[in-house]
Amino acid sequence: MRHNVAPRRRRYETLQSAADRLAVDTRTLRRWIAAGRLEAYRTGPRLLRLDVEEVDALLAPVSTARGGR
Repeated sequence: MRHNVAPRRRRYETLQSAADRLAVDTRTLRRWIAAGRLEAYRTGPRLLRLDVEEVDALLAPVSTARGGR
């Protein structure tokens, strides 16, 4: 039996929206994009958008446990 699963529909947001959520400047996001830490999608000659889920991944908790001490 085949199950038809719809592909995940991406949601995008502006750099300003992502910067507000991450509490960083848009210049920081542009540096992260240039460094390959974050992927941007061009929607016009001068317009960039970010995948909401990729931005959310930057907000994921990081373990602070130190091993070997």
